[in-house]
Amino acid sequence: MTRKACVIGWPISHSRSPLIHGYWLKRYGIAGSYERLPVKPEELSAFFSSLMANGLAGCNVTLPHKEAAFRAVRTADAATARLSVVNTVFARDGELWGTSTDGEGFLASLAAGHPGWRAAGQSVVILGAGGATRALVGALLDAGAGRIFIANRTRAKAEELKRDFGCRAEPHDWAEASDLLRHADLVINTTSLGMTGQPALEIDLGNLPNTALVTDIVYTPLETDLLKRAEARGNPIVPGLGMLLHQAVRGFELWFGTRPEVTDDLYDLVARDIDPGYRR
Repeated sequence: MTRKACVIGWPISHSRSPLIHGYWLKRYGIAGSYERLPVKPEELSAFFSSLMANGLAGCNVTLPHKEAAFRAVRTADAATARLSVVNTVFARDGELWGTSTDGEGFLASLAAGHPGWRAAGQSVVILGAGGATRALVGALLDAGAGRIFIANRTRAKAEELKRDFGCRAEPHDWAEASDLLRHADLVINTTSLGMTGQPALEIDLGNLPNTALVTDIVYTPLETDLLKRAEARGNPIVPGLGMLLHQAVRGFELWFGTRPEVTDDLYDLVARDIDPGYRR
């Protein structure tokens, strides 16, 4: 039987998910398909109502639907319930369930990109307090991270994370970001600053310990200015593309029954799609 899955969003033409899942379907010899489906916000309820009737095993959910999807399906696990967002929907026993794979994908990306890295006891500085930050804070705390310093332009958003995750999530004003770096074992940019077409992330790295790992969830460009500057001063870095690849693993397993591997070949395939001049 051919199994089908898709990614939904509005817009959706930019998504690399079909490239990722198409690679795995071919590699594991699975009779299946995965495609992009543009779904307007006002069409979301109808889409979920007909998902199983249309022969879909599930879908990935991207902007702007993650919060609405959470409300539309059953929550599969406690971690997702705490986040109030869903990026992966799957059908089981006639019902639709939802989960979030961003946190586990992030941790897997760090482990692959910087072997030996562990969250336990680490002090983390996060730049930004949007939806992606919630998933990362939850995953890091569950993995044993110590203090998590969150700097955001709107402090109230960072305060919400302290309310929801407890006192280890410490809210700070954006103006404090450069000073907070002195505490960092790990630095994460979760803002869109530095993304292709967006303003630069302007932050002084002078206080950053040379041993601190620096990562960015932005993957266009493949290596942001933040990562280039960190690497130039001797810090280890992990580009954001790894998170995109690793967060896709569990969805593929739920829909197609095989747990896939994130290989160098897959990384290179997607990296070349983003930047045709990419060379490993």
